[in-house]
Amino acid sequence: MEIDIDFMKEQIPLFVDSALLTLKIACFAIIISLFIASINGLILFFRIRIIHKVVRAYVEVARNTPLLIQLFFLYFGLPSLGIKLSNFSIALLAMCFLGGGYMTEVIRSGLDSISKSQVESGYAIGLNKWQLFRFVVLPQAATISAPALFANFIFLLKETSIVSAIAIPELLYTTTNLISIYYKTSEMLIMLTASYIFLFVPLSFLLSWLERRNRYGQFGH
Repeated sequence: MEIDIDFMKEQIPLFVDSALLTLKIACFAIIISLFIASINGLILFFRIRIIHKVVRAYVEVARNTPLLIQLFFLYFGLPSLGIKLSNFSIALLAMCFLGGGYMTEVIRSGLDSISKSQVESGYAIGLNKWQLFRFVVLPQAATISAPALFANFIFLLKETSIVSAIAIPELLYTTTNLISIYYKTSEMLIMLTASYIFLFVPLSFLLSWLERRNRYGQFGH
């Protein structure tokens, strides 16, 4: 099997554009999902009436349904309700729905991991509920939750490949489109793999570095 290197070189600009779009979707999804999860985590931690149950229901739906189903539900369902969004907006909405559900559970677990004895000790020295959360619960919960949150960042970046189902020209869509036009399957799969490696390896190193700093900070090193 002969690999057409020249053809691969010609497609580099197209793959760069697709990689940047993939990264754009992932970054927006991570930031918005983290914001959603932070709000939901606080609602679950403080057990706010009624809203608490709504958030729990959202988390269960988000975590127990595939992204593709969520994507199609929005893609075909919203227009029937008279809501018209761009494919990019629908893809981002689905990614945030999924990511928000997973990260909510991570943050909730981190907040709930703080022992009752620490909470009682905080109240004993005169801290109010907000001070207790700010100075006792939040710093420890952030440290505990960080590794799982970082794993979710990687997870969301990988899930961007699913949005190719609604013709978002990210990496997988670009690859399958070029294969269907030029029948250069091996070349395009090599380009796809290389593109994901260029995206994932730096991000993995960055998150590993942040996790080490977070861990060392926890133990005072």
